[in-house]
Amino acid sequence: MIKMLLTLKNLYVAGNGKKILNGIDFQIRHNEVQALLGPNGSGKSTLAQVILGNPKYEIIKGGIFFEEREITKLSMEKRAKLGIALSWQSPPAIKGVKLSQLLEKISKIKFESKKLDLTPRFLERELNLEFSGGEKKLSELLQILSLKPKLVIFDEIDSGLDIKKLEKVAKIIKKELVAKGISILLITHSGTILRFLKPKITNVILNGKIICKEKDYKKVLRTIRKYDYEKCKKCKLLAD
Repeated sequence: MIKMLLTLKNLYVAGNGKKILNGIDFQIRHNEVQALLGPNGSGKSTLAQVILGNPKYEIIKGGIFFEEREITKLSMEKRAKLGIALSWQSPPAIKGVKLSQLLEKISKIKFESKKLDLTPRFLERELNLEFSGGEKKLSELLQILSLKPKLVIFDEIDSGLDIKKLEKVAKIIKKELVAKGISILLITHSGTILRFLKPKITNVILNGKIICKEKDYKKVLRTIRKYDYEKCKKCKLLAD
């Protein structure tokens, strides 16, 4: 029997007194890439925050299990120590803290800029201060690599990136995470990054509920790009 890395069972979640997630059932195995697509306000980012354990959200019903251990009531810090990492959609800027200092604090070793074809100058800049969109994404990715997690949730890592920069980010993810057996959950609105990382399963979330699980990510992208998410409401995907 294959043991799951992460399991969400019938998860209902509220934030600011409003129900956001409505019965989420989700599983991801070790060494697996999955995607989660949905329009703005569908619950994608909330789901990421709930998996990480953000206390801003209230779990009304259901459970979260990591390597078959229930973690529903564990703090964010304890979940991170178990091996769950999140790349934030809008990371904050921190004046006075160099990126290199943070990376060395996380990993306990000097970070080698040459490994990922980075300039030392980039690593010596203050964290996310006056970073471009692409530089923020790269900064988040470097922090993830320093953590050595078991599961990484990328929340809209493809937003604001041109194809060239997106391809570079995807190449790093494949080489430094996927190839090493680390599981990935790609949360995305556009789905562009799926072309480079080819998820095993693509999930679609609408109104706080996963309504579609599809092995062929291309069918999902074709359907969404032609009909937005209207066809997904009835789970009618376009054939080849």
